Amino acid sequence: HVQLVESGGGLVQAGGSLRLSCAASGRTFSNAAMGWFRQAPGKEREFVAAISWSGGNTDYADSVKGRFTISRDNAKNTVYLQMNSLKPEDTAVYYCAGPVLGVRVRSDGSWGQGTQVTVSS
Repeated sequence: HVQLVESGGGLVQAGGSLRLSCAASGRTFSNAAMGWFRQAPGKEREFVAAISWSGGNTDYADSVKGRFTISRDNAKNTVYLQMNSLKPEDTAVYYCAGPVLGVRVRSDGSWGQGTQVTVSS
């Protein structure tokens, strides 16, 4: 199994930016799409963004389009999520996961431990 570790979360004011990283260690995915998900207080986990293995295809939740950018560096076994123009409603625990199929994580996929993002008004 692959271990995924997120980092880069923190406390930021509305309108600010954060860059999350997801580092894979041990065994890595082969030609796998990766994604970011989040879970806010009182809500179920939701899809945020996904990226194909090559980086040529990306998908975003409507709520983050135009503000978030997902990218990956396969040589570093790392996936990133650049978050700009953050809003209080972006407050959540953010998880890296894969392989991603559509907006779902494959049943035998891997999840990171999550990193907290808190956006203050």
